[in-house]
Amino acid sequence: MKIHEYQGRALFEEYGIPCPPSVLAENRKHASEIASEYAATVVVKAQVLSGGRGKAGGVKLADSPEEAAQKFSQIMGMEINSLKVEKVLITPAIDIAQEFYVGLAVDRAGHSITLMLSGSGGVDIETLAVEQPELIHKLPIDPAAGFENAEIDNVLTTVFEAPERVSQAKSIIGNLYRLFVEKDCSIAEINPLVLTDDDQLLAIDSKINFDDNGLIKHPELESLQNDEEYSADELQAKNMGLSFVSMDGNIGCIVNGAGLAMATMDLIKHFGGTPANFLDVGGSSNPEKVLNALKIILNNEKVEAILINIFGGITRCDDIAKGILMALEQIDIPVPMVIRLIGTNDTEGRELLGQAGLTCLDDLSEAVKRVVAAT
Repeated sequence: MKIHEYQGRALFEEYGIPCPPSVLAENRKHASEIASEYAATVVVKAQVLSGGRGKAGGVKLADSPEEAAQKFSQIMGMEINSLKVEKVLITPAIDIAQEFYVGLAVDRAGHSITLMLSGSGGVDIETLAVEQPELIHKLPIDPAAGFENAEIDNVLTTVFEAPERVSQAKSIIGNLYRLFVEKDCSIAEINPLVLTDDDQLLAIDSKINFDDNGLIKHPELESLQNDEEYSADELQAKNMGLSFVSMDGNIGCIVNGAGLAMATMDLIKHFGGTPANFLDVGGSSNPEKVLNALKIILNNEKVEAILINIFGGITRCDDIAKGILMALEQIDIPVPMVIRLIGTNDTEGRELLGQAGLTCLDDLSEAVKRVVAAT
């Protein structure tokens, strides 16, 4: 789950990470009023769940309340990486002596959390990572051991140099690490962490992603969810209890089990096709889930064929068959379907579908070849 900068700033403040003040502007008049209260040059910032806002024109300086209102109007409603700007943040401009980058990310292969530090933060950090990766220090942190170790202290001294800055940075990064662990984050970044003219470190931007699997432990994060992160189909699927992710292909997939769904998509690619979605109907035997899954897939005009791949365990193949028959009665399915049923009650499921003139396969590779050929 991704959140906006302004939401990340609120969490930073909760965890003792210093940020300049900021207010979400509701309209032009409010933007002007906020700038008047700050009585200084302000930054007008688009709030979208995407990087590259500055380069796309979503971050602008305003030297007066009137100009802040004008910049608000320019930014509100614009599109950045296909995302419409619906929220705008106003914050005082900061005199920056130096920009740093601080990031934490899960390293699944290393079973650790990776701390990333650089004395060159800002909008070009992605370019820096590619062209001069040696300027980004990366350190693994064992979650069982925690943040304190001599190697981190040495890198902090290398990056921040002066003892007072090192002390500030250690406090900020320690608090960021605490936020990362306690809220089950997958990414937490401060870019840039800036050094002001009076030698203070401030977080003037935030990026926080949460591990969806950890959200059940954090009901306080539910209100931070943003619908714009998901497509309309993903929101509909979520409300129907289906695990669904939109993709760019033309073969709709209905599968039970996340691992089987991923293997199915791999096979589709292997045989020359492109999946239109990931869709896991889960382990329950509810025919209505199949009906709802087909409705969602058929919302996508790119879909030219549908593959239903069921390996019945807890999920019963006869219930899946009943769901398919229910869908045939209630909705128009204008594209070919290829059905593979194997496992619990597969004989009963095949009989039900056979009576309706539908053929079931038991070999997955054959099913995938047929659905690819159908497109």
